[in-house]
Amino acid sequence: MTAATQIVTEDLRLWIVAQAEAGCRPDDVLAAMKTSGWDEDVALEAMEETLRQRLDELGPRPVKPLLPGSPVPEPPRGSSPEVVLADGHRVRVLTTLRLPRVVVFGGLLTDAECAGLMALAAPRLLRSETVDNSTGGSEVNAARTSDGMFFERGEAPLIQAIEQRIAELVRWPLENGEGLQVLRYRPGAEYKPHHDYFDPAHAGTANILQRGGQRVGTLVMYLNTPEGGGATTFPDVGLEVAPVRGNAVFFSYDRAHASTKTLHGGAPVTAGEKWVATKWLREGVFT
Repeated sequence: MTAATQIVTEDLRLWIVAQAEAGCRPDDVLAAMKTSGWDEDVALEAMEETLRQRLDELGPRPVKPLLPGSPVPEPPRGSSPEVVLADGHRVRVLTTLRLPRVVVFGGLLTDAECAGLMALAAPRLLRSETVDNSTGGSEVNAARTSDGMFFERGEAPLIQAIEQRIAELVRWPLENGEGLQVLRYRPGAEYKPHHDYFDPAHAGTANILQRGGQRVGTLVMYLNTPEGGGATTFPDVGLEVAPVRGNAVFFSYDRAHASTKTLHGGAPVTAGEKWVATKWLREGVFT
């Protein structure tokens, strides 16, 4: 059966609608149609037209009001350009935004601490995975072209010291933090724009949230300064944070919703390597 002779029947349209309303991914529906002999272009057009008609039939849906946001980590506010921590370590406040809530810190880590984290992580680096919201497990993600690993919370004295510093700086319980993740991006590697919170619409989110609730904050620490590229980008607000060794960018999100404007990504590395350590913060105790 050639593309020229393929006819989209009412039965096929009903099947497409049934798959969509059952929660099947468009890619899976397309793959099933191609396996059955449908030309890809014909299948795509049939899916788009059918689903557009179905949406027209359903009419506009009421907009659900946003629920009140949850408490979030919050670095000290004020006019001081520097935060002095209990251990005497001084962290500079380089940039702040209100929406999204973003704070860029200078000198969060020392050169020795950056080198130490890289040395501890290097032997354990593997192709990076992300949480699969549909199952609650992990999977290799084509949007994330890097190598990575996770430390257990408090795994080593250096890890303990950094985690304690973060907890004090953002005023959030140490036990509410996930273990540090270290990533290495080689030339050309990137992390396309995404949100860090877990999407409540996905089937696996309920399982994920059993380990401490929703994510409410992210801290990305730069362990080196790449020769080119690698900025942390916030497309919704046109912000780019340059990756400078020892510096970090913090952002919080009080709800799992795009209104937080925390869509962010890692721009491609154009020369050299980029190393980062990320700390995700949960609503409750992370176990």
